[in-house]
Amino acid sequence: MPELFQSSEEMLRRVQGEYLEMPGLRLTKPQARRLWGLDAASCDALLGALIDAKFLFRTRDGAFMRIDQAAPVKAALRKRPNIAVA
Repeated sequence: MPELFQSSEEMLRRVQGEYLEMPGLRLTKPQARRLWGLDAASCDALLGALIDAKFLFRTRDGAFMRIDQAAPVKAALRKRPNIAVA
């Protein structure tokens, strides 16, 4: 008979596996909870552990993505030419 609950280590491996198998995977907390069948506290702990491990990061809109899939934006201020106003 299969186990109903997975250990936290097994769950971490499962989540990492899903992110590795699906490049660009981007999930919100509610989506992650539904996908992995987790309660809010377990999901928060799991996502927090993966952020602490530098495996995931949280986007500005609250989604979770794998760090090596992120495309960091470099903002560089360039001097603009002065435009004379008459």
